[in-house]
Amino acid sequence: MKFSVVIPLYNKARYVHSAVRSVLAQTLPPHEVVVVDDGSTDGSAAAVESIADPRVQLIRQANAGVSAARNRGIAEATGDWIALLDADDWYHPEMLAALAQAHEACPEADMLGAGFRKVPHLMGADPDPWAVTDDFYEVEVVDDLRQRWMRTSPFCSSSVAIRAKRLQAMQPCFAEGDHYGEDLDLWFRVADQSLVAIVNAPFAATRVLPDSLSARHPVLTLPMFLQRMRADARAGRIPARHRKSALWFVGQQEVTLAREALSAGNRRAALRFLVDARSVALTTRWQLTLLMALFMPTSVADNWQRWRLRSAEVFSREGPAQ
Repeated sequence: MKFSVVIPLYNKARYVHSAVRSVLAQTLPPHEVVVVDDGSTDGSAAAVESIADPRVQLIRQANAGVSAARNRGIAEATGDWIALLDADDWYHPEMLAALAQAHEACPEADMLGAGFRKVPHLMGADPDPWAVTDDFYEVEVVDDLRQRWMRTSPFCSSSVAIRAKRLQAMQPCFAEGDHYGEDLDLWFRVADQSLVAIVNAPFAATRVLPDSLSARHPVLTLPMFLQRMRADARAGRIPARHRKSALWFVGQQEVTLAREALSAGNRRAALRFLVDARSVALTTRWQLTLLMALFMPTSVADNWQRWRLRSAEVFSREGPAQ
């Protein structure tokens, strides 16, 4: 298997050298590493240029966002599989070998994934080594990724690979201009057309940076990728076997957004999300959230801040709130 690893880069000078080296250190060597510098201003490109390896390709472009950088890297890649890695994350040395094992277990799958672990802010240093001791890892074959995602996040943006032919037929793969869920949007669209093979062991490390720990402003409108998912399901553009779970997934995310609005003291927005999510009104989660919206005093709502922090993950690379 020829893996092209695409790394979108914006102002990650402290981390990108480590990220690229983790790819070059793979026991299954990569075909190439395509780094797309998206208009960095902190010397990130120079950090990549300091790596003397002919497999590393640096592409520069004006700042256009992470989706545009990923799309550019996919367009430039020449391997038959495209793996993604964020510039502040890191591969275990067996990462690509594990993905190859997933492919061997399910050759018809066009998307391969692996588990991941979170590491603290490390000021550019490599994360401490971690052991993944088995010689053969469990490979889970997933048909309905939305249902699977709501249990746990089986992979992240830095632990996934997709067959290049599939991505090339979907260009532009990542929705440019979306601010939440552009990665989940792609994963689900690929999974609607193909099985997904996942190695349930942690072969990537994602760095928890200080700014990712702060509370963000609550989302007051349904993000575009969820709006598109609902519209596509209703219009029959999602395969019939996945339409019900797509509508269920959107409804559950609206419940999550209602809880987030409550934690910010916005009862009206919470009720609006719950009305829109009425297709899942028979679930305990929806009913409990409605009771909170109707009867919980605003002062008590402040204590639900942890719900907001957890629910924010539905739009991040770590996945949805559980």
